[in-house]
Amino acid sequence: MNKPLLISMGDACGIGPEIIVQAFARGPAGGCCVVGDVGVLRRAARQLGLRLSVAQLETVDEEAPPGCVPVWQPEGLPAALAGLPMGQISAAAGAAAAVCITEAVQQIFAGRASALVTAPIHKEALHAAGVPFPGHTEMLQALAAQGGVPPPVRMMLANPELRTVLVSIHVSLRQAIEMVTHERVLETLRIAHRTAAAWGQTAPRIAVAGLNPHAGEGGLFGDEELTVIAPAIAAARAEGINASGPYAPDTVFMRARNAPGHPGEFDLVVAMTHDHGLIPVKYLGVEQGVNVTLGLPLVRTSPDHGTAFDIAGKGMADPSSLVAAIEMARALIASS
Repeated sequence: MNKPLLISMGDACGIGPEIIVQAFARGPAGGCCVVGDVGVLRRAARQLGLRLSVAQLETVDEEAPPGCVPVWQPEGLPAALAGLPMGQISAAAGAAAAVCITEAVQQIFAGRASALVTAPIHKEALHAAGVPFPGHTEMLQALAAQGGVPPPVRMMLANPELRTVLVSIHVSLRQAIEMVTHERVLETLRIAHRTAAAWGQTAPRIAVAGLNPHAGEGGLFGDEELTVIAPAIAAARAEGINASGPYAPDTVFMRARNAPGHPGEFDLVVAMTHDHGLIPVKYLGVEQGVNVTLGLPLVRTSPDHGTAFDIAGKGMADPSSLVAAIEMARALIASS
């Protein structure tokens, strides 16, 4: 790639800066550029005892000195971020995280970078900073609108064994149930099918998980499967999408899991709610899990874990999920 892959710093008080500098120290982040605060990245390197220089670039596509962590520091970051206490919610850290994400997206839209990998942010810190979005997905959707209509987007969590796409994400469970509509389920199936085709699966096998126990058991435990989900699957199939279900949500993930000696029956699972879909993927191990935002006009991936305030600054953070996110971003760029 002749354009750098950008890594946004994430929350300065969490493990994001630590896993970023580790990814550079171990090699997989070579050729990337961090969008963040130079002082915060230098603090992370010191905390880890890494003899790794952090170089401030004038532009994201400037050639960086070899063997360093290249950082482009956007304007508008709060002052003294490197002095914030680790593992605590900070409005300044939330504001800085939002600036880094926003400016990284603008660099991609300007043609100076190829894709975005986002380090973890803290939703309470965003809220404390007055950022009107609950997380990355919603913020990126708004930024992608470029003043127009926001594109429909969905969250996918993936690892080598399982890929799950969600109909709803960061809302209450009550709201999530209300969001199970024919239009949203069908739109999710379209986005999942279209995105899978972009990475080389022209006819992905998509399993659709039900909402209710046992997928409603013929209407005994709720009728959303009969009145909403099944009709949406039928409409998707009429469009040539290889979708099937709805299947009982407590067993469909086992059927879809692609493991040694157990070839998965499906390539993707569409789940109705956040926890239905993400618990199975995370249970398999966060080390290889990657969060991908589907439907954006840019490639965006992220580790599948949070800021881990309880271990921030202690040198215990594992960069494996960030490395997996970098590798997936590169693969998606190559296939697009």
